[in-house]
Amino acid sequence: MYYRFGKAFYFISILAFIFFLVYLYSAMPEQIGISVDDSGNLIRSWDKGTFFYGMIAAFLFLNAVVLFPPKSLETKSNKKFHRVFPVGDPYRDYILTWFFSFGGIINLSMCIFVFYIHSVNNRDLEPGGDFSFWFYLIPAIFITWVIGLFLLFVGKFKSIRKS
Repeated sequence: MYYRFGKAFYFISILAFIFFLVYLYSAMPEQIGISVDDSGNLIRSWDKGTFFYGMIAAFLFLNAVVLFPPKSLETKSNKKFHRVFPVGDPYRDYILTWFFSFGGIINLSMCIFVFYIHSVNNRDLEPGGDFSFWFYLIPAIFITWVIGLFLLFVGKFKSIRKS
């Protein structure tokens, strides 16, 4: 049941990333600044198309890597993984939820990166000034999710040891 919420979050994050990337792509100049120095001058810049297709490639690669384990578990194509998390096991639902929500967090972090690049290139805003909170929050969420994965495995191995 929980993994359906994880799936919904994941697919909403996909739609959000695609919408924000396409919307902000149309608002960016031909040369996109990637980083700025302390005085606000651009240090590195990329072509608009290179940035767009690079973000699409990173998005596809990261989502394929994150989505492979839960899809192989759902389709029962990985027999060893399915043997550890059989149908009806509560930890199966938890691990599927973890993978889909982790994919959603990766997609949302990519949305934040696209917004940051937009703020760097938008001269009306202070470059990157209001993103410092997000740059500390996203790694904290990643660490929390990885710790959650280890706790799921510890709980699963304890339940295997009991039976």
